[in-house]
Amino acid sequence: MALGWIALFFGLGLAAAKLTGDTETDVDEGHDWDIFNINEAAGLDLLEGDIDLDETFSRNSIIGDKYRWPTTIPYYLEDSLDMNAKGVILKAFDQYRLKTCIDFTPWKGEENYISVYKGSGCFSSVGNQHVGKQRLSIGRNCDRLGTVEHEFLHALGFWHEQSRADRDDYVNIVWDRIEPGKEHNFKTYDDSVSSALGVAYDYGSVMHYSKTSFNIGSEPTIVTKIPHFMDVIGQRMGFSASDLTKLNSLYKCTKSSTFVDSCDFELENICGMIQGPGAAKWEQRSSASGGPQTDFSHMGQCEGKGYFMHFSTASAEPGARAFLESRWLYPKPGAQCLQFFLHNSGAADDVLNVWVREHDEVDPSGKLKLFKSISGGAMGSWELHNINLNVTRKARVVFEGVRGKGSSTGGFSLDDINLSSTKCPQHIWHIRNITRLLATTPVGEKLYSPRFLSPAGYSFQVGVYINGRSDRPGYLATYFYLTSGPNDHGLKWPCPWQQATMALMDQHSDVRQQMNMHRMVSTDPDKMSSDGTEYYWDDPRKVGSKVIASDGSFYYRGPGTGTSSFLTHSRLKSRNFIKGDDAFFLFSLEDISHLLAAQPLVRPAVQAEASLAKAADQGAPPGVAGNPTAVMAVVGTVAAMGVLVVFMVIARSAWGKRRRRESDEVVIVQDMPGFMEELQPKNLTSVFTTPC
Repeated sequence: MALGWIALFFGLGLAAAKLTGDTETDVDEGHDWDIFNINEAAGLDLLEGDIDLDETFSRNSIIGDKYRWPTTIPYYLEDSLDMNAKGVILKAFDQYRLKTCIDFTPWKGEENYISVYKGSGCFSSVGNQHVGKQRLSIGRNCDRLGTVEHEFLHALGFWHEQSRADRDDYVNIVWDRIEPGKEHNFKTYDDSVSSALGVAYDYGSVMHYSKTSFNIGSEPTIVTKIPHFMDVIGQRMGFSASDLTKLNSLYKCTKSSTFVDSCDFELENICGMIQGPGAAKWEQRSSASGGPQTDFSHMGQCEGKGYFMHFSTASAEPGARAFLESRWLYPKPGAQCLQFFLHNSGAADDVLNVWVREHDEVDPSGKLKLFKSISGGAMGSWELHNINLNVTRKARVVFEGVRGKGSSTGGFSLDDINLSSTKCPQHIWHIRNITRLLATTPVGEKLYSPRFLSPAGYSFQVGVYINGRSDRPGYLATYFYLTSGPNDHGLKWPCPWQQATMALMDQHSDVRQQMNMHRMVSTDPDKMSSDGTEYYWDDPRKVGSKVIASDGSFYYRGPGTGTSSFLTHSRLKSRNFIKGDDAFFLFSLEDISHLLAAQPLVRPAVQAEASLAKAADQGAPPGVAGNPTAVMAVVGTVAAMGVLVVFMVIARSAWGKRRRRESDEVVIVQDMPGFMEELQPKNLTSVFTTPC
């Protein structure tokens, strides 16, 4: 009976289901909020819209190395932050770790640190101001991944892209469309006080204004000189390639914190992979009999490129095994995510085994551990696979193709393998024939994902308006729903603090270059329905709508939360969100209840030791001063009073600091000598396409 339920649970046909009515909450309130819209609505008038300047810094101040943060930055999440914002901030830190050498660690008393709080909007200072507690605001509607990355780039020392000296070579500013009094937000800074770090102008930067920033009506204030980029500027999906080049150059990064390896099999050395023993082998191909006809990286569109690895089960003897092993890799101990694309055109009883050969001091060949077996059978398309690993030392990833006994016309093909020291998304939703869906799906009609189970046992589903809601056409809209499932009787209701991540995958071959579009929503157990009669995230059987399948089975879908402005159609068709007419959504539902607890407050260690020792020495009776044992006793006596005084000083400083409403003062990042030219992107005009 249990097996039958699970089969029904995961096998429900979406087209066959109908609902009696959905309730939805739009977290964006029907707006496509950008940072500057949020801040303007909050009544803020900050420099360049989101830069918080201390009035002691002058316009000609130049930030040198002393204004760099260490590559591991202490942070503190203040209690004022919304729970969803806390989860988004931690996800943004993961992106920094994956794509740069920048890491973040909870504050443990370091002299300077970033303290994130819920202010009136989204804003930050520029660079390390050496003020001890440097505050950064992630306010209402700022809890988006790209927005958080943007504000932390300010804190790391970066200005907006259109502030650079060569701005006017690439865009025109339409001054008479700018709101009066806001013209100062469009200043540029010459090479004597500002540096582009040797990188070409980047229309795709997450630090670029949108085309309508500070406008009076609906007309753009920024017009790109290459018309193609009008709908590119202002993206808040995430770091562009040039953003990463500049950040890695500024902080002298030579490798990313959590990235391990990426391989698209374009080079003859096949990324240092080796073949195992036996006659059966993996082969580097650009096409294969029985499929696929092209690789996945380039889809056959780049002349002289487009290779993948193929094990032909059609030509192998039954029982034959072919091994393809990575070189020795060095992931960080703990969770790792192995991501790859697989094209399966073999027999139903062919098997692809994914092993890890972990280094062993006793056995030089290492110990093999099986992580996943994937059955054969022709699928007819490239499929995405994510496998969570748990490696504690250097290891090799091993792909073993096993020939079955059934009839095969093809085999297994591998492409675009990525390994990182991070957790994988929990679930994948593969949307096929998306071009047809965009052409034929009526505005206001939803597609529903299959239902999935979270690690905690909650059942959920995502609905997508492929052509937008009726009140917001031209946008992809996404909504998260809890649904009834097999574990409901043993779960806590209303559902407490589960954060849903909905990500549309940018299908770039290298995970470091992917600009996935994310939105996160969280289940607040105290949230009520609009009429105040029900808990919003209660058991879907109590607060949801009945959904009936074509076979007569049914389940319940609770009210949804999401955004009507997930992604514009123009951005959907950019990058690699659609490849081979397919799109992939990545979903996770994670417990964030641990973020309810306040992050521990500590006193800066150096300051505490020095001040307490001095206080003890000065206040000691004769014969005690200079006596280490006696001094330590006095230190213990004054410690509680000292911590209280420090907390009062910090609080007074935070509340007493006056934020400038309008200022011509700026702090500029100075160029660093010796930047590596080879780190610069070679073709920035193709930032939103797949380079060949």
